Amino acid sequence: MNIEQLLNTIMKLGILLMSSGAEVYRVEETMNRVGLSFSEVEGIQSYVTATGIMLSITVDGRTRTHIARVKYRNVNVDMIDQINQLSRTCCTRRLSVAQIDQRLEEIEHTKRYSFWTTTLFGAIGALGFAIFFDGNVQEMIASFCIGIVIRCLGWAFSKIHLSDFLVNLFSAMVAAWMAVEIHALVPAANINVMVISSIMLLVPGLAITNAIRDTIATDYISGLARGAEAFLCATAIAIGAGFILYIWR
Repeated sequence: MNIEQLLNTIMKLGILLMSSGAEVYRVEETMNRVGLSFSEVEGIQSYVTATGIMLSITVDGRTRTHIARVKYRNVNVDMIDQINQLSRTCCTRRLSVAQIDQRLEEIEHTKRYSFWTTTLFGAIGALGFAIFFDGNVQEMIASFCIGIVIRCLGWAFSKIHLSDFLVNLFSAMVAAWMAVEIHALVPAANINVMVISSIMLLVPGLAITNAIRDTIATDYISGLARGAEAFLCATAIAIGAGFILYIWR
């Protein structure tokens, strides 16, 4: 067995999980399970943080270590589920390193929902929040339109790898500005309902959830890091929307 190839494959698995929004304990557990599924592996240690992964594998009394940095993160629950299923398969039947690597390539290049599908359902989500906040028909339609614009901005910013802080800042500014303009055209549309309903699409719910779960799992460094990330994203939303509303008022 080529230990270097095994290290690279397991490290790739961990990077895919972290970049898809998985919790730290899940990444470490999955990497360890896949590594220990090989009888030649005498020991494996993985240390994962919100921005990096360290992996050590011992074979024939020799230990090799790899370190990788996780630069970009998004939300891809389907990829997390497929990799979890792959790890379970490794535990039930023996897979070669080449087979695991091939399966990871397939998972990595699995086609996600199209741009228009995610945009449409993002807009429907904003509309749903408008209903939840007792909005009228005008506010529902306005929130739907603002949701479309926010999703388009998010897609455009993702292409240039803009930081989440700036993405939320600019998106919240655009959402508040559109709400103000719609209110000027349709006075019956409440600005507060439109702004709150649309910026709910930007709230870092996954980061908050993972921060709590990592902290409960005693991964305090990652918990604090994800908590700080969620706090900064929420601050960006407040600054962006608040700045526009302050100018309007």
